[in-house]
Amino acid sequence: MNKSLCCLALMALTTIGASAQSGTNSPYSQFGLGDLANQTVGQNKGMGGVGYGFRMGNEVNPMNPASYSSVDSLTFIFDAGLSLQTTQMREGQEKLNSKSGGFDYVVGTLRLMKHLGMSFGILPYSNVGYKYYTRERLPEVDATIRTTHEGSGGYNQVFLGLGYQIIKPLSVGFNFAYLWGTGERSVATSSTSDVNTLTKIYRTTMNSYRLDIGLQYVQPLSKNDKLTLGVVVSPGHNTGADPECIITNRKSTTGQRDSLTYQLDDAIELPWTYGAGLAFQHGNKLRVGVDYQMQKWGNVVMPEYVDEGNGKGSYQLKSGLLKDMHRVNVGAEYVPNANSVKFFNRVRYRIGAGYTTPYYYINNGDGPKEYHVSLGFGIPILNNYNHRSILNISAEWNRRSASNLVKENTFRINIGLTFNERWFAKWKVD
Repeated sequence: MNKSLCCLALMALTTIGASAQSGTNSPYSQFGLGDLANQTVGQNKGMGGVGYGFRMGNEVNPMNPASYSSVDSLTFIFDAGLSLQTTQMREGQEKLNSKSGGFDYVVGTLRLMKHLGMSFGILPYSNVGYKYYTRERLPEVDATIRTTHEGSGGYNQVFLGLGYQIIKPLSVGFNFAYLWGTGERSVATSSTSDVNTLTKIYRTTMNSYRLDIGLQYVQPLSKNDKLTLGVVVSPGHNTGADPECIITNRKSTTGQRDSLTYQLDDAIELPWTYGAGLAFQHGNKLRVGVDYQMQKWGNVVMPEYVDEGNGKGSYQLKSGLLKDMHRVNVGAEYVPNANSVKFFNRVRYRIGAGYTTPYYYINNGDGPKEYHVSLGFGIPILNNYNHRSILNISAEWNRRSASNLVKENTFRINIGLTFNERWFAKWKVD
């Protein structure tokens, strides 16, 4: 019981003090709610983000809360990670390189009682981060208008989850998350002449919740082989957020500023999300998984400022700005011999790939599609008292592209540590 209380105290300190924001520098994060993150941690990232059907007693898998029921009864598992990335953006003959990254996630899990496991942590939901400029020449007044597009912020989630094994092959679970954060976007004009300038600031602060409901069914195929079906559903709902639009017009002749603030009540929704995956496992040597996810963004309306001319406009909810998102991931992990005394035989070798369709439209056309491949390693940490902790390192290449739009190539390094300790073992001293 004392160990359990220590775990809960550590959970509280971690989730209050941490802020999971993996970062982005993509102009595409100005659309929708930004660049959407997934609930992957160290081992999943090395396998292309796959995980709905994975259930192991020595790791945390927040992708499917039903997996918590498999946690080892003697251990407390704590997993934290960060990511670093460099992105090359290309438009026509123009190129730009940028870097970003930072803290990514922190999660933990422990067993509460027989067949019942608990998990907790903090994960990113979406990220907003970009800055770029456009120029327009106005020959009639001999002026050049420069427009600055800038965005920052994002949304995070602190979650608490439970997983319970109903019968031997069937487990269910849920994650309940508090979702919070602020996303801000701005469009500001400046001029080389006496031309009025305009600034538009779009800001949304969110304080809401998310719910994930998971199921896993394990079908033994032989003594060493098994197949696991995983299903996760996240209900869509209105977050109660009140987005606002602030428009400031500065008159060049007098320097006078006129501002208008528009606000919409209860205008931001989260979509229904459905996920399913299959995982094959051969003893402690090999596991292979494939996942599919759909997010129903096509049913979600978004706020948009509509310029009606003559200095007038309106801030209103519009449909048709977003579309359903589809994601497919595949991945595998191979361990030569988990019980070997040789170091390289105990290393976990991982590989994965994935494909994602956009969830927003740009200029009445589809946004960029995403392709990614990953390669990772689970490196055992060997010392005199612990052979269970693992250093997870993975490299990921991601490409986003669409016709007549900016093309992005991102190389990302993910580093995570799965701290696995036998806190609940009873030691016998002679």
